[in-house]
Amino acid sequence: MKKNILKLQGVTKVFYTKTAETVAVNNLTFSVDEGEFVAIIGPSGCGKTTVLSLIARLIEPTTGTITLASNKKQAVGYMLQQDHLFPWRTVEKNVLLGLEITKNLNADTKEYANKLLEKYGLGDFKKHLPNQISGGMRQRVALIRTLATNPDLLLLDEPFSALDFQTRLEVCDDVYSIIRRENKTTVLVTHDISEAISVADKIFVLTKRPAKVKKIFCCDFEKYPTPLKRREAPQFGEHFEEIYKCLNGEDDEL
Repeated sequence: MKKNILKLQGVTKVFYTKTAETVAVNNLTFSVDEGEFVAIIGPSGCGKTTVLSLIARLIEPTTGTITLASNKKQAVGYMLQQDHLFPWRTVEKNVLLGLEITKNLNADTKEYANKLLEKYGLGDFKKHLPNQISGGMRQRVALIRTLATNPDLLLLDEPFSALDFQTRLEVCDDVYSIIRRENKTTVLVTHDISEAISVADKIFVLTKRPAKVKKIFCCDFEKYPTPLKRREAPQFGEHFEEIYKCLNGEDDEL
């Protein structure tokens, strides 16, 4: 039996101003098992990024509990929409940045980071600056920077949205392969139904704001090893239609 890496129970988040309050997330409950790749989709503005911020403890819930199985300091890694590579730092120096910030840079962690660069085809580019590599390679650097802290849970906030469609497909395959090889439990936020189906074991569809889970879809693509191959599967279209109807229909009473 797989153990829960992450569990949200009755989580509500209210943002307050001097004149109003906004309920972004309301009574949100779900769990993610070890090794799962989960995608979260929902209507625009429903609170998807707020959910990731809550999981990463960048903000605290107003009510409810968020439980992580790991107690280690760097239990969660967060990869943002933009790669945010510093243009004056080399690829290697950018990858080491998270370790520097958390004061975990030492001979062992530096060796681990460099092994990741070698393992995923960036060893020859360690001394290059970000403007000397492609957009796809930049995203790979951003992912390796996140993995270098060796988190138990990886959060991805629309990491391919800044790329053109063809590059997006290629980088999605690339990132997916790295995550699977490193056996990282992953939560992806995306607005793209096709992208969610192409990578996820489970898809959580959220309601309009305030967000809660409307429905969970399970994706079984054992015969299709990559996101690009999944898109060719006969059941891909069926999943898309079901999720599209759920996402764009009237909210069920929960």
